[in-house]
Amino acid sequence: MSTAQETGTYPALIRGLADRGLLDAQWRRVFDAVPRSQFVPPDAWRQLLDRCEPLVSTEEWLALVNSDEPVVTQLDDGAEGGPGIATCSNSQPSMTARMLGLLGLEDGHRVLEIGTGTGYVAALLSERLGDEHVYSIELDPALAQQAAEHIAGAGYRPHLRVGDGEEPFPGMGQVDRLIVTCGLRHIPHSLVRQVRPGGVFVAPLVRDFWSGALVQLHVQDDGTAVGPVCGHAMFMPMRSHRPSEHQIEGNGRQRAAGLDPARILNLGFALYAGARLPDVRVSGKNTADGARVWVSHQDGAAATTATGEVVWQYGPGLLWEDIERAWWEYEKLGRPDSEQFGLTVTDRGQHVWLRDRHAVVEPTRR
Repeated sequence: MSTAQETGTYPALIRGLADRGLLDAQWRRVFDAVPRSQFVPPDAWRQLLDRCEPLVSTEEWLALVNSDEPVVTQLDDGAEGGPGIATCSNSQPSMTARMLGLLGLEDGHRVLEIGTGTGYVAALLSERLGDEHVYSIELDPALAQQAAEHIAGAGYRPHLRVGDGEEPFPGMGQVDRLIVTCGLRHIPHSLVRQVRPGGVFVAPLVRDFWSGALVQLHVQDDGTAVGPVCGHAMFMPMRSHRPSEHQIEGNGRQRAAGLDPARILNLGFALYAGARLPDVRVSGKNTADGARVWVSHQDGAAATTATGEVVWQYGPGLLWEDIERAWWEYEKLGRPDSEQFGLTVTDRGQHVWLRDRHAVVEPTRR
């Protein structure tokens, strides 16, 4: 493949990120020095809504690499003949810039990355801080080897390891900053313990209830991590955090249309309802008339409906009524947006709060 510098489009991408306020002068210099194209293999795919589309020409490859879009770099954990599900990507540059900005890096900081992936973020961090201050771990040996080659080819030598990111990095000690580049269903306290008090932890939290949120956590003296939600972020889940299938029970029961499902596909509501209704999984898509959603619970209950259509429910309980009750609660609270929520993580678990870290959103009982 040709390099991005030959097309002149990579500098335009970086200039656009800076114009949007996502890169300060120092980070712009770093991004300019580390071309994204050096970290995307020739075999790559564009993520569409329902499938991954292979990039069949150099022109397609260059256009995607130099756009503000993710580039899929692995399907089906590298297995042959799979269904074509994306399992690794070079993240959307604007998201990478947002996450690095939230770290609040300073010269001399030591940083750990969970999920080396293509090696791009580790190289950016090495350019910013120096090789000796950067640690990165990747579970997939094939991805780790490819990333190590990319990173070395770009002239960097950070500390790299193949292994489980939830386990301590041997010989590293506590770091000043930690960044996770794969989705977490919950924040393991084992990760928080790898960050010193006063340090910062940035991660995408991919909950069962429809959507993902970016969190910026500040580690306290007692080992608790507390911080705000910083907008939407969708990442492929860490392999150990992939959801299991819910087994749906019983025949369908029909009821009249109620709450428009288009209302619940909102990050603020997803954060609230996800805390109120743990173990409820929601997926959905926009339609010409509104939205269609599917809801399930680990106890075998389920519901599905679309804008203007009847509701079908399955299994024990009345799951759609639970969703509707959570919506009316959320509406009485003023429909808070996602930035009014936050997360606290302790060695005993984690909880979502609204507007104040002491205003915990408690789960309901089904």
